Amino acid sequence: MAGVGEAQPRPERRKGRKRRRMKRLGVRIDMTPMVDIAFLLLTFFMLTTVFSAPQTMEIALPPRNVQIEVAESNLLTLRVMEDGGIWWNLGVEDPRKVEFRDLHKLLVDRNAANSRLINVVKVDRKAKYHDMVDIMDELQLANVGRFSLAPMTEADRKAVEKVL
Repeated sequence: MAGVGEAQPRPERRKGRKRRRMKRLGVRIDMTPMVDIAFLLLTFFMLTTVFSAPQTMEIALPPRNVQIEVAESNLLTLRVMEDGGIWWNLGVEDPRKVEFRDLHKLLVDRNAANSRLINVVKVDRKAKYHDMVDIMDELQLANVGRFSLAPMTEADRKAVEKVL
């Protein structure tokens, strides 16, 4: 609440006349209501704002000592090279290059054709991290539930170089 003091007349002498000069008024502003409103607004906006949930993908890791046998015809291998190029092959076929924009269609078509298909993603150590994340996002968008991450070997590099 703001308070205002009363004006006090102050006599002033000028050329023989008495003149009353008004003294300055003292103003006191109570800041408590403004602070209350500020905190109410802050609380309101915090409670009504929609926070985005962190996007995570659950990965189930198999036990270390278990060897799983998979038929070559049920294995789709995606290789992400250092330059960001994506190469794929089914089984023992020669790798073929696929553009990232066509990857979704490839994944959907191949997984629809073979329900037991396992996708193996091999990313070069020198490739960019976002390349791997983009591939995993495409796998999720294509509703691919079975995929594995594996290290890229020298044999994988040579298989791609052989085609070039």
